[in-house]
Amino acid sequence: MDYAKHEAKAHARETMRGIWAAALTPFDSDLRVDEAGLRANIRHWIGDLGIAGLFMAGKQGEFWALSLDERKRLMTIAAEECRGRAGTIMSISDQSVSTVLELGRHAEACGADYVVVHAPMLSFCHDRDEILYEYYKYLCDRLDIGIAMWSHPDAGYLMEPETCARIAELPNIMAIKYSVPREMYARLTRLAGDKILVSTSREDDWLDNIEALGWQLYLCSSPPYQLQTKADQRMNEYTELAFAGRFAEARRVRDSLEPVRAAIRDTKPGSKPTAHGKYWQDLLGQVGGPVRHPMLNLTEAEKDATRAAFEGCGLRL
Repeated sequence: MDYAKHEAKAHARETMRGIWAAALTPFDSDLRVDEAGLRANIRHWIGDLGIAGLFMAGKQGEFWALSLDERKRLMTIAAEECRGRAGTIMSISDQSVSTVLELGRHAEACGADYVVVHAPMLSFCHDRDEILYEYYKYLCDRLDIGIAMWSHPDAGYLMEPETCARIAELPNIMAIKYSVPREMYARLTRLAGDKILVSTSREDDWLDNIEALGWQLYLCSSPPYQLQTKADQRMNEYTELAFAGRFAEARRVRDSLEPVRAAIRDTKPGSKPTAHGKYWQDLLGQVGGPVRHPMLNLTEAEKDATRAAFEGCGLRL
């Protein structure tokens, strides 16, 4: 990191702009992390697709199936590959706060730009505001790197906008990945959008959020490298049109991607989202590979259906 702790908010506003993507973790046939494949993917994503930043070792990256050393290694590889070319935000999320801090210190040491910390599981708790504030404060007191919050329904609850706005006052809280209903993230944008960058992972809503909420950051999921190829960068195109205020043109480009979205949506088994995403990467010429337990791999019939949809979706290769 090349900023001081008290500069995290300003640094993020200056450097976190445009499309950031959440990386899946490629494994080889023996279920080892495919480091060469990961490096090839990163070079393609930032070199050919112009992705502005990468979110590493998150839920799409199967962090729960990775050892602590493997998570650190993913961070190091991403920092090496992205340095001077794209931004990085490393997921250091874990139920053990000591693990969160260990990963956070590694992120600082390996040259990451930012980290993201998922809201913790809070069993049996119904009044969470003070718990969450003290949790993020504890981390902010011990790490200098910029920290993004992360709220998603799979924690068993959603962080309320007012809670997030209070946490946003902490000196190195600089963003939130806020996977919540639109009314909630719009409210947080009004409450704290001058302090932190608010974003959500739904690509379908990205253009509308630029126009209606003044957002500058897509943070983040896999569509930036699943909906695009070196020859077909319509997500980049509609993003730049929207940033230029040319919203009618941007909507036409965005809407032209609907057959690609439908091909992904209609063939993705409800129990196999990660395996489907990796197979889609394979079809694109990226490195996907198998998944680790507890995730399930696609059957041959599921692959055949996905391949047929891919070939007919109109994505230019």
